[in-house]
Amino acid sequence: MQQGISTHIFLPRRLSPGLLDKLVDAGASTIEVFSARHHFDYTDAGSVRELANWFRSTNVAATMHMPLYPDTAWSRHTAPTLNLISASKAARIEAQDEVKRALEAAEQVPFRSCVIHLGLKDERWDNRSLDDSLTAIEHLKAFAGPLGMKLLLENLSNEVATPANLVEIVRIGHFANVGFCLDTGHANLAATIPESGHAPAKSGVVQAFETFGDNLVELHLHDNHGANAMRDEHLWPGDGTVDWAEVSQHIATLKVPPTGVLEIAHELGEDEAAVRAKAEAAWRTIS
Repeated sequence: MQQGISTHIFLPRRLSPGLLDKLVDAGASTIEVFSARHHFDYTDAGSVRELANWFRSTNVAATMHMPLYPDTAWSRHTAPTLNLISASKAARIEAQDEVKRALEAAEQVPFRSCVIHLGLKDERWDNRSLDDSLTAIEHLKAFAGPLGMKLLLENLSNEVATPANLVEIVRIGHFANVGFCLDTGHANLAATIPESGHAPAKSGVVQAFETFGDNLVELHLHDNHGANAMRDEHLWPGDGTVDWAEVSQHIATLKVPPTGVLEIAHELGEDEAAVRAKAEAAWRTIS
């Protein structure tokens, strides 16, 4: 598994070559850039050029996370508002346009993929959300493809973006070049699913691995205290209840090793020295 770290851990700060260097020092051979204008301003030519120059001068791979916020008005308490499958057509168009603005950075930065969220926290799974998901993916895939980027659908804590429903969306849409990003924290928040007969229940993490199978391209690696806590804490691996031995076993069965991205909460307030030490400990926990 290729080791990666998301810039989400430094989200309150402007992304700079110095911060990217710190992530490399922490063991990252892939960096997922979290698209938020106050952090990485993908609409600013100078910011895009600076990022492109850094990636092109290193051997570090670049991936992107789609924007979740519409503009620079962000604080530590801002909730995601961009919704690609909103019931409001105007809101859907706004979200698609903002994601396309971020994707345009791939004209200079060698991004190879972009993680996509379908819906917000309380999104319902129905014919309307299915149709809007198909439309959003088709639209963004057509835009991202010529830029050399693959869309990766991430499992979330809503009814639409469960692993099973994401696989169904890709099947119905015949999206051959769309992959999946398994988020261990989101999967750990899902209730365990009983097996038939007397077999033990499978965790949400195991179910996600089995559902995505070999179409899994990327992992978001973080921890939390499970379904009882009902909070997406984005802790370092080992600080919650995810069974990391189980995760490691399932990674080993995949035909193509995925990229594992540590996606840690910025609220933890880690400084650069702590990121290095805790990332090294996290890789030991996962392996």
